[in-house]
Amino acid sequence: MFIDEVIVELQAGDGGNGCMAFRREKYVEMGGPAGGNGGRGSNIVFKVDEGLNTLIDLRYQRIIKGKKGENGQGKGMHGKSSEDVIVKVPMGTVVTDMETGLIIADLTEPGEQAIVAEGGRGGRGNIAFATRSNPAPSYCENGEPGEVRKVKVELKLLADVGLVGMPSVGKSTFISKISASKPKIAAYHFTTLKPNLGVVATKDHRSFVVADLPGLIKGASLGEGLGDRFLKHIERTRVIAHIIDMSGFEGRDPYEDYVTINEELRAFNPKIMEKPQVIIANKMDLEGSTENLKRFKEKVTDPVYPISAMNNEGIDQVLIKLADLLDTIKKEPLYEDEKFESHVLYKFKEEQPFKIHREGDTWVIVGDQVEKILKMTKFSTDESVLRFANKLRKLGIDDKLRELGAQDGDPVRILDFEFEYRS
Repeated sequence: MFIDEVIVELQAGDGGNGCMAFRREKYVEMGGPAGGNGGRGSNIVFKVDEGLNTLIDLRYQRIIKGKKGENGQGKGMHGKSSEDVIVKVPMGTVVTDMETGLIIADLTEPGEQAIVAEGGRGGRGNIAFATRSNPAPSYCENGEPGEVRKVKVELKLLADVGLVGMPSVGKSTFISKISASKPKIAAYHFTTLKPNLGVVATKDHRSFVVADLPGLIKGASLGEGLGDRFLKHIERTRVIAHIIDMSGFEGRDPYEDYVTINEELRAFNPKIMEKPQVIIANKMDLEGSTENLKRFKEKVTDPVYPISAMNNEGIDQVLIKLADLLDTIKKEPLYEDEKFESHVLYKFKEEQPFKIHREGDTWVIVGDQVEKILKMTKFSTDESVLRFANKLRKLGIDDKLRELGAQDGDPVRILDFEFEYRS
């Protein structure tokens, strides 16, 4: 089964909790801090596997979870970090954040990998907080929560040439003649239900990869027929091979087919029309093809290459032309840098660390940074509570509540934790 798009929820591993402990030694009346740090939670890493050509494995993994890091222990022992969760994907995989719409990764090289969801760092034990003024701190941290995000995973095939055209124009027959690909061929529309890849070798010993895409119809960019489901596979190709049924066997005008397909490509992504396009007039062995080709050439300025894929006629000339074009075109990245997310800015959102609104009598504080501080605080000692309050004060939350009219004794809530406001 060919699966080229899935939506997956990722939950990276939380960091392990830090430990609060003190040394207990004979003849040492007051031992110092001895709590170790927690280990890092596992990242979720997408890695290219050359043996894969579909996303079917991800279709049945709606949620991918990382493991939590080990907790720190006494005697200064740090917790072990969890191993990364490796998700294998085919070459040409694009990972997009569903919330922001930004590209997280575009994996196009063998063995290439990217961290898609970061595991939380381990919480610090009380050893890490020891200072000259506070040599025996009685607090530690919980581990940082792992990143949680919903992503769209798309496969955009890595091919040099993309075959496009109306249904039943002979694309599958063409790729079966020029490569070892064995697509289904039959005398009805939409025989091809998934893209087929074929490696082509020319007579002068050059080679390239061709993608045979399911037939397009008018309105494909809006979802008609097989719709835009497979149009995305054209985006990576360097050359478009536009195959036209020049016989008009089904009662369609070849030139109208040519215009319709180009309009759909332009509507889906205008940059596709910037790619070189080779026009291939197929089925020249059928009656009426010669007259139709003559009328067609009067309406287009680009060269047209007549072939009969069924009889294997004229194909070598087309392959040489495609290879010549590919020799002059460099492979370029599919996305510009500005479409990729800046992970640090996205994760911490420092430009707006919190928001405050009122629900009844309660002031509610929301924000990634504030919530992370809460989750990483262990409210086991008065010292840790004071440290939490100082962190909120440094963020400006106290000043903002006062500005909004909060009064002493008003309830304030962050997630499930509720406390009283004191000016």
